[in-house]
Parts: sequence; structure tokens; C-alpha cells
Amino acid sequence: MMGFAVSDELLGTVAPIVVYWLYSGIYVALSSLESYRLHSKVEEEEKNLVSKSSVVKGVLLQQLVQAVVAILLFTVTGSDAEADKARQFSLLVLARQFVTAMVILDTWQYFMHRYMHHNKFLYKHIHSQHHRLIVPYAYGALYNHPVEGLILDTIGGALSFLISGMSPRTSIFFFSFATIKTVDDHCGLWLPGNLFHMVFKNNSAYHDVHHQLYGSKYNFSQPFFVMWDRILGTYMPYSLEKREDGGLEARPTKEFKDD
Repeated sequence: MMGFAVSDELLGTVAPIVVYWLYSGIYVALSSLESYRLHSKVEEEEKNLVSKSSVVKGVLLQQLVQAVVAILLFTVTGSDAEADKARQFSLLVLARQFVTAMVILDTWQYFMHRYMHHNKFLYKHIHSQHHRLIVPYAYGALYNHPVEGLILDTIGGALSFLISGMSPRTSIFFFSFATIKTVDDHCGLWLPGNLFHMVFKNNSAYHDVHHQLYGSKYNFSQPFFVMWDRILGTYMPYSLEKREDGGLEARPTKEFKDD
């Protein structure tokens, strides 16, 4: 009896999409934990400028575009399944490819993201769509204008894949990891024991600051490190404080409050 084999290229295309909705679903289930929310549910309903159904449609459109580009990219670069078999597995090589891809993706997204804020036309007609979510939530992480999704996420992902030299099999794990990290950054929760919050300074509170009016010119870095914000003076430090009505709030430190 013949088994059904799924190619690495297909998994590399589909896995991040499946991971996105599964991981978002976990945060939807946890969203009732009011004491760990960075904004209350009332704020989420009152402040956001777009319906959740529109967000879902927007995300699905972006994922469709990403899937098409991924298929084209794998087709152009060719399958290296045979090369993978011949190549000795090395954790050192895998780690190098991961770190390289992370730096490439972060660098691309920082400068593109920052430019979309400083160019009034691009912000008004493209990037402002993402900022309709003043109170971010998990499955809104990829809610973008299609042009922004193509430029920031799809092209940025393609560059990180090509420059790092990773194989389609490695890309399954890298882009699934990047997807989980992006969802986590938009989850709107600060949960105890969250490894992303322990390892990365760029996390849900850090990105929440950027979604607020006072932080819209700061904290552009995404999705992994904060190096470019620190180097180029767009880093806004914050402290996590308890809200009077319960939950938490990421508040800018005193020097930024006075600006």
C-alpha cells in the first residue's frame, strides 16, 4: 500500500497558516483572563475601528498572497530534497540560518515599517489599516493592507529565506516560529511564564506601546529584536503597571510622559 507523502514545499506554505489560527485560538480562549490583559475587553470593543469579521477576511487575503508567493519561490529555487539527504545535518548550520533569517527579517521590517509611518501618503492609505486595531489581539496580527502585507511580510520573508540559504524543510520551522512570535506580540496579554516575554524584549507589551497614539513614532522593531530601535533612537521604554479596573498597562517611562 502506497503512503501519501507531503513535500517540504507544501508544508512550508501551509504550516505557518495553520499555526497562525491554532495559536490565535489559544489566545482567544485565554482572553477572558482579565487580570492579565493589557487592555480591557470593553476597551477592545470601543477603541478598535474595524470589525472582527473584516479582520478575519483581511488576514485570509494576506495569507492567500503569501501562499502564492511561497509556491512561486519554491518553484523558482527548486526542490533541494536530494541535497538535504546528502547534506549532513548540523545544528550549528541550522542555528546560523535561523539567526541570519531573524536579523534579515527584522532589518527589512524595521525600515519598511518606520518609512510607512513617516511617509504620510503610505501611512494614510496603507499602514493605517493595521492601526485600526488600537487594542491588538492575536488573530489581528496579520491584519494589514494587501500592499503592506506584500512588502513587509511576504517580501521580507522571501529575503530572509534566500539570504539565509535555508532549505524548504528548515523554512517550515522558521516561518512557523516567526508566525507564533508575531501572534504572541499582538495577543494583548501578559501571561506569567511566557517564554517569549522572558527571552525577547520585543514582546506583547513592547508592541502594544507602538499601537497607542503616544508610541506611534517609537518601537518599530518587529518581530524579534529591539536593536534597530535602540541604535536609531526610536526605543520607548515602558513599565508594566496594574490598572485600577484590573489587568495591566504598558506605560511609557517618565521622560516620555513629559514629551
